[in-house]
Amino acid sequence: MARTIMVERDGTVSSFAFKKVDRSKLYGRKRRLPLDPDGETCTRAALTDDGSLILLQGMVAQGYFDDGGGWIPHGDLVGVDADGEVVPERPSTLGRPVPLDGPFEPRVLLDVRVQSVYALEAGEIDDALVADLSAGRIFRLPFSYRSDYKQDDAFLVAGMDDGLYALVGQSVEPEWCSPQELPVIEDADDDLDDELDFEMF
Repeated sequence: MARTIMVERDGTVSSFAFKKVDRSKLYGRKRRLPLDPDGETCTRAALTDDGSLILLQGMVAQGYFDDGGGWIPHGDLVGVDADGEVVPERPSTLGRPVPLDGPFEPRVLLDVRVQSVYALEAGEIDDALVADLSAGRIFRLPFSYRSDYKQDDAFLVAGMDDGLYALVGQSVEPEWCSPQELPVIEDADDDLDDELDFEMF
């Protein structure tokens, strides 16, 4: 069964099928395949810092090595915050209704570091939500593709082609400073003479 993005607004639930949009789907892609002397495709591998192990592609996704060379599977890893405190694992937001915030003006996207874009196909959808999206308003929802220790923001937007999209990323707060607060970089003294001496030639 296909997973869906489900949102709830004013007691009404809307659902969307989704498909990731990436450059390869828009423009196609090319791959360079390294071959060995016999014409066979090479397999990528990495050597550990001490040179004792060769890690094949996909092995690192199963876990990590600690500083002592011990193997730690992914299931034993926990998330910690900036203070070193353990944070709870958050469940996936797919397949269950999550609250929808908004509407917001389009400028809210200027403070978002977008990491993924999904094209949406509406299933059951609230007509009022469609009208707001078509008018250029934007809505935000919490998004986790799978269970994880962090959660992203997703923004529902309507495209110029009348399609619906979810822009997934992290909201950031820009830090502003006045011109008086900018650091002053002094020019380094250069003892070298840049003038050419034609007697050298």
